[in-house]
Amino acid sequence: MAGFAADTGLEGDRPPRRYLWTDAHAVCNYLSLAETTGDAAGFELAARLVDQVHEVLGRHRDDDVRSGWISGLDDAEARRHPTAGGLRIGKPLPERRRGEPSDPRAEWDQDGQYYHYLTKWMHALRQMSAATGDARYLAWARELATTAHRGFRATSGPARLYWKMSIDLSYPLVPSSGLHDPLDGLVTALTLRTGDRDDLDLLAVVNDLDTLCRGQSWATDDPLGIGGLLFDAGRLAQLPASTRDDIDRDLLRAVLEDSDAGLERFTRSSTLTQGAAYRLAFRELGLSIGLQATPLIDPSDLTPATRTILDRLLGQRKLGIAIERFWSDPRTHDTVTWQDHQDINAVMLATSLVPNGFLALTPIRSTERI
Repeated sequence: MAGFAADTGLEGDRPPRRYLWTDAHAVCNYLSLAETTGDAAGFELAARLVDQVHEVLGRHRDDDVRSGWISGLDDAEARRHPTAGGLRIGKPLPERRRGEPSDPRAEWDQDGQYYHYLTKWMHALRQMSAATGDARYLAWARELATTAHRGFRATSGPARLYWKMSIDLSYPLVPSSGLHDPLDGLVTALTLRTGDRDDLDLLAVVNDLDTLCRGQSWATDDPLGIGGLLFDAGRLAQLPASTRDDIDRDLLRAVLEDSDAGLERFTRSSTLTQGAAYRLAFRELGLSIGLQATPLIDPSDLTPATRTILDRLLGQRKLGIAIERFWSDPRTHDTVTWQDHQDINAVMLATSLVPNGFLALTPIRSTERI
């Protein structure tokens, strides 16, 4: 994490290089390190990273004809509400303009906004608020939740969330739906509720996402996707019973069942027998992180059949350890697949090594005093 801070301009003289997914994990990692080592420098780095993300990804790109904050707010108001317009991904190329032909290959490197990246940033802000007691972070996360839902909720065709939106949230760049986006959004929004009177807007988001989630299948054999499901299951299980009452009571069971089915398919594949040059570290490390969420699930809250599924998932933690050890070997870092994704690989390896700041939901305080 020290190398990440220097390489991406969080510390030192390099210009900032921010990427929302990686930075969300990094914030949680610095909180974990502060807790583990007792060194307050972790809190300082986390706070500095949050500010830098907002200053960089909350504004238009340097190569854009537009300037200022993507929310359209003036500088003073935008600093009070840095997530009011959402946040850019941080991709290297400018976004595809409205009416410009789509190139699926180029789209992966073009900027815009991803819903599932925004949910990760909401989570990082929530963890910051819980760790520091600073209610501003929670307020920013809640504002981002309502902004993201308003911007990504499809206005025509089947009820869904768009996969990718323009930087200003005015048009979809990829109008299809991400497999787990409604689930990520629902679980994240539930973790942001406080019971205060300003929960009404957030409750409307929860209710709509709950509707989108009902009857869905979450099964996937992608290790990063399975890890995300287990992360969501761990958060669902940590929520107070009163919060879970607002959603489908079968959701946790469904997420665990689909995680189990996907993990069985993944372990039957040949992926983990291949060399590092043919594997993607950050996708596998997502699974390693998710598997560490399973001990956070209280089996007494589950039916006997679901407890059996949880027991199988708990038994797979050795798989996560094997993944972690493989990518901790410095020899794997000499491959092109590691070096091409060095920031995200290194940060997610760190999350796997010290996962508490990412996985554990410390109770949050009321926002009434903001």
